[in-house]
Amino acid sequence: MSHAAAREAICRLGHSLYARGLTFGSSGNISVAVPDGWLMTPTNVTLGDLDPARLSHIATDGSLIAGEPPTKEAFLHRVMYEGRPDAGAVVHLHSTHSVAVSVLADIDPEDVLPPITAYYVMRVGRLPLVPYFPPGDTALAEAVRPLVGKHHAVLLANHGPVVAGTSLSAAAAAIEELEETAKLHLMLEGHRIRLLTPEQVAVLRHRFG
Repeated sequence: MSHAAAREAICRLGHSLYARGLTFGSSGNISVAVPDGWLMTPTNVTLGDLDPARLSHIATDGSLIAGEPPTKEAFLHRVMYEGRPDAGAVVHLHSTHSVAVSVLADIDPEDVLPPITAYYVMRVGRLPLVPYFPPGDTALAEAVRPLVGKHHAVLLANHGPVVAGTSLSAAAAAIEELEETAKLHLMLEGHRIRLLTPEQVAVLRHRFG
């Protein structure tokens, strides 16, 4: 994807996420891999008001090549790219239902959400919980690093999800599926439910990875 196309795609996605209430204020950030590094949303900018010309252009060593200073969570994006060579984009949100799940006391930190739907299993898979760190704390990168080789999505405790995808559309589809599954999980709390069986999950993972 060219720089110009990537810039336009990031802004379109940011506007869409903001308009649908999946991000708010200046929360959330998006990046796309380009041949000479990454294009990333700037710090303290609302995703609903992104300007293609003002996006941060970051080198693979983390230095700023052009544009405004990047999100203070740029290190999260870097660690996802470093651990997943096939990643073409990373999306991080503070989406309401995912954050709500991340603060529940009785979730499984190895696999936070149950297999409610086939599309969750296909697009997200297993979702580990990363312990809480203050916003901008680079120690969070080292907590995420051991997980990204096995998982393309993680949930940060009391914070929100981070998802890598082979493309921007794939990352967006996965993080939206994650948020919808978190919403369903909260809606179904206290009800008798019928989850996908381990056999059904195994078939999906075999077919779709």
